[in-house]
Amino acid sequence: MRLQHSQSRSCAALPACSCSICSPGFELGFSSTNPNALVCWEAQFGDFANTAQCITDQFICSGQAKWMRQSGIVLLLPHGYEGMGPEHSSARLERFLQLCGDDADYFPPLGHTFGIQQLNECNWIVAQCTTPANFFHALRRQIQLPFRKPLVLMTPKSLLRHPDARSSFDDMVDGSHFMRVIPEGGAAADAPAAVRRHILCSGKIYYDLIKERNKRQLDDKIAITRIEQLSPFPFDLIATAVTKYPHADLVWCQEEHKNMGAWTYVRPRIVTSVHGGQRVRYVGRGPSAATATGNKYLHVTEMQLIFDNALAYDGVPEHTANVVL
Repeated sequence: MRLQHSQSRSCAALPACSCSICSPGFELGFSSTNPNALVCWEAQFGDFANTAQCITDQFICSGQAKWMRQSGIVLLLPHGYEGMGPEHSSARLERFLQLCGDDADYFPPLGHTFGIQQLNECNWIVAQCTTPANFFHALRRQIQLPFRKPLVLMTPKSLLRHPDARSSFDDMVDGSHFMRVIPEGGAAADAPAAVRRHILCSGKIYYDLIKERNKRQLDDKIAITRIEQLSPFPFDLIATAVTKYPHADLVWCQEEHKNMGAWTYVRPRIVTSVHGGQRVRYVGRGPSAATATGNKYLHVTEMQLIFDNALAYDGVPEHTANVVL
């Protein structure tokens, strides 16, 4: 290790460690003893974080409950289905959501401290940002909070180069903040009574959906809402977003398989948000043992079926994209 000092600041250059069990443990300890430091650990691919499961299970997600030790460590896990095969597609979002210690059936009391109260009571934060500004605010919030909570971020891959995944500097100046939910901002939002389908989603698939929606000229018929912070779940904002479109059926769309991703976590919480007043349907890949296919043609075919089902607002009988070669 080599230290370089510049005035009152010090910079530590640490050798990289490719061990996915050793390095998260080291960063966890560093974050616990240095609560004012923004400590991040990034996996080369989110898939490779599976060997660090004992660290996340035994220490990061439950450290405060077990030993009253807070940590603000940030786990950066590249996640997204881009036809790269089963070992380079999924950070296993469902595993991190399963470890969240919140109640799916409990709608917390509304108030001006709703968001911060949720953060104070949770064991960690799970988010999937779709804009540079929200990514910036998620990291900034880690230091600005008066307490420390671990942050699990499903980070982008192709979105790093996506022309639409950009933010104005106005979204990062004084007065801006992290957006737990990004509502529809296009033609559908201007005429909510005419909307026939309301899609809830999270992550990269949002950009795929808006591209297909535009291609099919359905911008005024289908609204798309992004959930940026999955846990703690934004009950208040989802209730507001769903209420805005009274004549639309409600759909959760994801690129992961049905037994993976956020579906099993968000489904009961969406129902709680609307007090059981509306059914939410699933659109995505069917159940699978493997996280993704290694066949590029099959990947493209599965995605096309997802788009067809998600944007068929008149209703389709089947809402899973199962493909057999």
